[in-house]
Amino acid sequence: MGPWLDSMTGWLTANPQWLGLAVFLVTLLECLAIIGFVIPGTILLFAIAILAGNGALSLGETLLMGLLGGLTGDVLSYILGKRFHQNIRRLPLLRNHPEWINRAEGYFQRYGIASLLVGRFIGPLRPMLPMVAGMCDMQVPRFLIVSLLAGAGWSLVYLLPGWATGAAIRLPLPEGFWPQAAIVAAGLAALLGLSINASIRRQPRATLLIGALGLVLLIAVFAGYPYMSAFDRGISALLQEHRSSAMDIGAVVVTQIGNFRTQFVAAALLCGLLLVTRQWRAMIFFGGVTLFTALANTATKHFFARMRPEVLIDPLTSYSMPSGHSSGSFAFFIALAILAGRDQPQRMRITWVLLGCLLAICVALSRVYLGAHWPTDIMAGALLAIMVNAFALALSQRYMPLQPIPQKIWWLILPAVIALYGFFMLHDLSRELLRYTY
Repeated sequence: MGPWLDSMTGWLTANPQWLGLAVFLVTLLECLAIIGFVIPGTILLFAIAILAGNGALSLGETLLMGLLGGLTGDVLSYILGKRFHQNIRRLPLLRNHPEWINRAEGYFQRYGIASLLVGRFIGPLRPMLPMVAGMCDMQVPRFLIVSLLAGAGWSLVYLLPGWATGAAIRLPLPEGFWPQAAIVAAGLAALLGLSINASIRRQPRATLLIGALGLVLLIAVFAGYPYMSAFDRGISALLQEHRSSAMDIGAVVVTQIGNFRTQFVAAALLCGLLLVTRQWRAMIFFGGVTLFTALANTATKHFFARMRPEVLIDPLTSYSMPSGHSSGSFAFFIALAILAGRDQPQRMRITWVLLGCLLAICVALSRVYLGAHWPTDIMAGALLAIMVNAFALALSQRYMPLQPIPQKIWWLILPAVIALYGFFMLHDLSRELLRYTY
């Protein structure tokens, strides 16, 4: 594939006006039933995203084209399944590889909507699940809403790393940035690799190992942040260069998810619902994780007393490390993901946790974008929350095993939490719009 990829990227480099269409087409094919199995979409997307980040497309344009392409692929796959139903099994590729559709159908029948959200991030399932949803006559509005949400997260995960790489290559970054970035990447890769490997292999002390490595990395960040100034300044400059009025409003709205008021009310609401529905163990686990993370974050923040970078909204007087927005969001969403994956296979549990991390990453990055935190601040907050979740889960597995939360209770919890977040975000969005208007 090397010569073909080189020729394609060479042509796009000479004709950057076609990059938007290229992102759209590759994401469409990557999410299209059957075809998504046979094209190396991940490699193509990374290569094209690097070219886009090199100045041809803004981050918003890149993510938008990826979202539209993936959504179009999902819709076409859904229409294909709804049109042919079980007759689609007669197609040559599916006739020779019945396991492709059988596995996707099994996931959809067992997990329903959750399979579309989580399966979007599992390569073999991604192009098949929308088609299976059509075969099973899933309601069109429900399918479109779920596909839109899953596609937004998927485009961010698959396109942002390549785009950021291209932008970083183009920008004049501080001396020493790349070695420091390599150290950070190696540490995070080790944590991610250990977490996935230990979980899939079902090692008896997997959560303890994850918590211990998280603690080691957290100590390394606390001890090493004075020597990571090139990394901090480089990442901050990379995000600041792409500021715009529209993205400013979006970042302000997203960052409100992680502030103390919102997190406190959301955690109290969730604990109250778990208490009312008699999910005692889940309530103790979730409440303990969020409470201990908040206390630990406050204690360490005053101990290190690190000053914030220049803030471009309202002046802030509190200290910056670790980021309370980051630790609170990671604690909340990872704990919720752990509860959501209790009755599911190991790979699905991992994917739920990764989805929770993705939501928290959006909140954490908004803090760096707005100039309220350094990148190492949000890393410290994330590692703190990961460590607390891992140790809390290890204690729970030893003394108080978590039981799956019934699906009917999830249909009570999730709409309530989404409505609460939606209320706060709409409130802050209206305030920001009025601010920019006047």
